[in-house]
Amino acid sequence: MGLVDIFVVLIFIIFLAFIGLYKSKTKVFESSYLVADRNTNLFSLIATLVMTEFNSATLIAFSSLGYIMGKKAFLFPLIFLIGLLFYAIIAAKKWKEFNGLSVAGFFTKKYGKNLGKIASFLLIVSMIGFTSSYVKSLTLLFSEIFPHLNFWILSLGLVFIILLMCLREGLVSIIRTDILSFILILFIFPLILFFAFKAPMQVDVNIDYSDSFFSFRFWLSLVILTMFTYILAPWYGQKIFSAKNEKTASLAVIFSSVFVFIFYSFAVFTTYILKEKGFILLNPEKAYPIALNIFLPIGLKGLSFALLFATSATTLTGVYSAMSAMVISDFLKEKKSALQSKALMIAFAFLSYILSNVLIDKVFDKMILANIPIAALSFALIGGFYWSKTSIIGAYISTIIGIIAGVVSYLIYKEEGIYTWVWATKGILLIFVSGILGSIAFPDKKKVIQKLNEKELS
Repeated sequence: MGLVDIFVVLIFIIFLAFIGLYKSKTKVFESSYLVADRNTNLFSLIATLVMTEFNSATLIAFSSLGYIMGKKAFLFPLIFLIGLLFYAIIAAKKWKEFNGLSVAGFFTKKYGKNLGKIASFLLIVSMIGFTSSYVKSLTLLFSEIFPHLNFWILSLGLVFIILLMCLREGLVSIIRTDILSFILILFIFPLILFFAFKAPMQVDVNIDYSDSFFSFRFWLSLVILTMFTYILAPWYGQKIFSAKNEKTASLAVIFSSVFVFIFYSFAVFTTYILKEKGFILLNPEKAYPIALNIFLPIGLKGLSFALLFATSATTLTGVYSAMSAMVISDFLKEKKSALQSKALMIAFAFLSYILSNVLIDKVFDKMILANIPIAALSFALIGGFYWSKTSIIGAYISTIIGIIAGVVSYLIYKEEGIYTWVWATKGILLIFVSGILGSIAFPDKKKVIQKLNEKELS
């Protein structure tokens, strides 16, 4: 990448930081910092939900599959279309009805403080895994621009800039930045495809796509896991809480599911074209940034890399904000000032920086693994939403079974044995069966007394 493109990247990132600080109040209340005064309109909510989900970690994972698998990789963006539509039907309206500060607060209200804190802890553990993967993927992307920089130094600089974008005003700053990024992606991603099509063939070779990399069982397991984990996603829930009303929340999730599907499909198509043009890569995870380097003209190349930074930055800031909201809601007390929220965001950002350089190797694999604690809570959530007989003990049993099922599946089958299939088909089923049986066998005392009183009155 030339000096002009590097200059464009730096200018755009500075502009993003300015957008995050623009019109920021010197004094921000915690409710505004965490849930944007619960007044987000439809377009803004669509933009922020899309940019929350559209991130560099999934982008790198899916686009690498486009290079490896070819056309079959287009099935993977479909995972999010199905998963987010399921969210819109099952969870969006219910979350807005609850309208809390964090999703874990629902478990506190429904099942008591102990399970609420356990749920919060499990979700935070998962989000630490996600944010570490996001930082790693962002570092991989920018290693194409700054190949001589050490990963520790590069990732530190990226995390610092990300904090600068959102630390001043929290979710309000995040949504403001998301809107800009969303509008730019609508124009730039089709342009990337246009230049990819126009690029000349590198070499005339027979293109071979390995069928051994694609497994329908693996794909289906990811669909199931996405459906039963995204309904609990704290970073999504927090933004649903910021919506104006229930209708806005539901419509925003439906529209965002379509946009997320389209954007990831564009990325897969780009790396598919890269392979078709005869470019041979040793590391498929670098397929998308290499495609941008090869296909795009000067200026647009820099802007595209800067936009990829924005997609990851907004995802990270959204998750950092959700983690802070969860700690305050379930372990601390909400205060008038946003100082403790800012301190928590800095702490979580630093932790993700360390772990991204120490623990994360294969981005996609680690992202899937981080879903185990979230999936474990799926019965407690859906049962709490829709089944009045769901009991506290039933929720505990299903959560414990869920964690055991996910961990045991991974330990026995690993990635090579497609542990996700066993986890998604048998593990999720066990979570719900154990929760139902536990609720029937151990009903809540208050509900039993209430039923007896109703019988006496009748």
